[in-house]
Formats: sequence, structure tokens, C-alpha cells
Amino acid sequence: MSELSPDKKQPDNGSSASSHTLLEGRLGYQLETALLVRALTHRSYAYENGGLPTNERLEFLGDSVLGLVVTDTLYRTHPDLPEGQLAKLRAAVVNSRALAEVGRGLELGSFIRLGRGEEGTGGRDKASILADTLEAVIGAVYLDQGLGAASELVHRLFDPLIEKSSNLGAGLDWKTSLQELTAAESLGVPEYLVTETGPDHEKTFTAAARVGGVSYGTGTGRSKKEAEQQAAESAWRAIKAAAEERATAERTAVGAPDEAEADAAAGAEAVAQVRAQADSETGAGVEPGADGAADGEGATDTPSASPPSSPAAPAPEERPPGEPAGA
Repeated sequence: MSELSPDKKQPDNGSSASSHTLLEGRLGYQLETALLVRALTHRSYAYENGGLPTNERLEFLGDSVLGLVVTDTLYRTHPDLPEGQLAKLRAAVVNSRALAEVGRGLELGSFIRLGRGEEGTGGRDKASILADTLEAVIGAVYLDQGLGAASELVHRLFDPLIEKSSNLGAGLDWKTSLQELTAAESLGVPEYLVTETGPDHEKTFTAAARVGGVSYGTGTGRSKKEAEQQAAESAWRAIKAAAEERATAERTAVGAPDEAEADAAAGAEAVAQVRAQADSETGAGVEPGADGAADGEGATDTPSASPPSSPAAPAPEERPPGEPAGA
């Protein structure tokens, strides 16, 4: 094919046979050289070299193969998840950022054929270029080796990411999770204010997530989408924490009267027990005597309940007749 002619090659631009062999070793498959070269040809290189075929058609094919394998895996491994949750899981796996990370793991950037313009602006580590090239490589494996080989490659590269995404919960899509949370809390629809700094080839984006005119979190990233996701995560955590704190306070307020009533009831029960014990002890000192008297037992030991009689007053002395009193 025309893109393989010697005058069209760029030195050290990932098109040598040795570099292809290294990449094939990482992929685990030996591919037709022309097909692999096309999979690695970015449009910037093609345009600078007379309109060579690009990897865009292979990218289109590989995107479908990747989506099919990931969707089939999610469907089979999560039989109880509804369609909406399955869609979130797939979106967490099949997106530019995730594909770019897989591409970096393969050091795919060092094999891509790039134009001088992209080369000078950091294209080898650009997420969109890495993601597109990885999809093109998957498409090339499908054409050269068949669906079984392409499926095995996707599983080997993406199964760890699928497993990780299955445990993310709200982190599957922070923007969607934030929108669901603000709707549940009746706070309004989230908005994102994005600013950018730096040169075109090295921009940094900063996003602020606002809900109802209040800023709840910020995030930064190498793309607008990444910055918004980070801002949404920060806002989600802040709003969730406030909601949980409010719910705890409400439960405490509702439970306070019940606790007071329980304490009062316990106190009343304790007083009743003390009184009952006192009455029991008092009754124990009286009843046995009464019972003994009735049975004729212990009568000699039990003193009379009637008070002792007062001593009789002495009789007045008789005086002789005519003696005055007191004489």
C-alpha cells in the first residue's frame, strides 16, 4: 500500500518493523503489516504525506467491536441490573478517558504515526488520539484474526476496568449522579462554569459546579469533560454529606421525646419497686404476730398492745376530827 513506501515514512515515528513487532507482542497477535500500519496512521500524518489512508474507518469498526464485547460481558455478569444501570456501566468503560488509559498502558502513543503539528503539541499523549487509535487497533485485530481474537483482546485489556467500574456506584457518572441527587433534594439543575488556561497543546480546564446559584465544588482536568466530572464529584459529596447530616439531626429530634418518656417510665418503675419493698418489710413486722395470736402460738412472747395502767393515786390520810388540813 502507498503509506508503506520508504519516502512516506517518518524516522522514529512508530512505523518501523521492530516497533510493530514490539506492539504485536503487547497485543498478543501478529497482524498483517499494512493493516497495522493503517491502524496507527493518524489523519494529521496522512494529510502531511499526500492524503494517505487514515485509521478512521478502522476506528469506526473497532468502536463497534469494543461496544459489543463490553455490552455482552455486562449483560451476562450482571443479570439483575436494569437497562439504565447497564448503560452507565458501559459508558464508564467505553469512553475516551478510559480508552486513553488503556492505550497508555500499552505505550500506544510511541507507535502512532503523527503529523508534525500534532507531534509538536503533545499529540502522543492526547486522550482523544490514544482512544481513537486503540479502537482502530481493535478493528484491525477483528479484520485480521476474527471476532474471537478481538473479543479475547478486549477482555484482556478491559476486564479489570469493567470490574472496577462495577464497584463505583455514583462514580460511574458523577454528572448524572449529581443531577439525580439534586432532583431528589429539590435543589434544582446543576450548572457548570468552565474556564481554561495554558497554550493550545497544554490546556488546563477548571469547572465549578453550581446548584441553585451556590457553588458546591470545583474540578480541574486536561479536558472540559474531565474537569466537569471532577466538579460534579466534589459537589455530589458535599450535598450528600449535608443531606445525611440533616437526616441524622431529624432522627435525633424525633427520637428525643421517646427517650425522655422511657427515662420517666423507668424512674417511676424504680420508685414503685422501692415502695413495694418498703411495704413488704413493714407488713413482715406486723402480720406474723397477728397470725400467731390467732393460732394460739407465741402469745406469751407477744406483749399486750394495751397501754400499761397508771399507778393508783394514794388514798388521803384520815385526820382526827377538828384537825385542820395540812397539819
